[in-house]
Amino acid sequence: MEERIVIIGSNGQIGTELAAALRTKFGIKHVITSDIRAPQASNPDVPFEIIDVLDRKSLHLFFTKYRPTQVYLLAAMLSATGEKHPRQAWDLNVNGLLNVLDLSLEYGVNKVFWPSSIAVFGPHSPKVNTPQYSVTDPNTVYGISKLAGERICEYYHGRYGLDVRSIRYPGIISWKAAPGGGTTDYAIHIFHEALKNNVYTCFLSGDTALPMLYMDDAVRGTLVLMDAPASALSVRSSYNLTGVSFTPAMLATEIRKHLPDFIINYETHDPRQAIADTWPNSIEDSVARQDWGWKPRFDLADITEEMITNLKDNI
Repeated sequence: MEERIVIIGSNGQIGTELAAALRTKFGIKHVITSDIRAPQASNPDVPFEIIDVLDRKSLHLFFTKYRPTQVYLLAAMLSATGEKHPRQAWDLNVNGLLNVLDLSLEYGVNKVFWPSSIAVFGPHSPKVNTPQYSVTDPNTVYGISKLAGERICEYYHGRYGLDVRSIRYPGIISWKAAPGGGTTDYAIHIFHEALKNNVYTCFLSGDTALPMLYMDDAVRGTLVLMDAPASALSVRSSYNLTGVSFTPAMLATEIRKHLPDFIINYETHDPRQAIADTWPNSIEDSVARQDWGWKPRFDLADITEEMITNLKDNI
């Protein structure tokens, strides 16, 4: 059957590159992107719609028009932004998901992808090699909404048979799209500032270790998960996934191999530090490896070289 793929929230960091990968795989006309506002660089040959995931009437018309076989719901308010607007974050992250799941059932969508996050873990989760099944006690509205979303996705699969698939993304590093208000975004900002000014002031402490994933790995992992046979999937909440864990100090050391005079400074009392302190230092993702063959390709050295090489010509 011919695929008709819809991406809701396509203008963000992940959506921009995931859309390109899906168009390469399925063809431009088979991938419809949408967001609450038009992208900065529009292409008349690429199908795009203005959609608010909280507007059920418009969303219903959208599903009626395209009759999607696959839906990727990426619209979300991220961690740091969510702390500034908690009620709006809950509404978008949870009620937006419910709207899409209901319409996916109504229109017979074959597969739904919805991203979760390492933010579902909290102060009492194991910090090192956090396992797939662990204490999840998030204390940010972003993490709470993502944990609620995981339970909702598993419920819709168990109760209604909807094929929902999910990944708990760690920090995503990319040179192509701007970061979207997340606590791990220092790992993108640092490269821009290193190349422009040779100095960066980090909002996290130098020894704050967090799990990260290069965008190429994130997109590839998402597509591999979506291609996996349903019978192979043992997790219907969200899969742990990771690439490499590092601290700002470790990243700065790696950057100095390319920019020897680079200087990093550290802020104190930034609210994002309190968020990062509740998250894992590293993630254990053996279930994804066993179920659908996940394996990252980019380590810290690879990521640093890729970011500096590509950003040199794009800043």
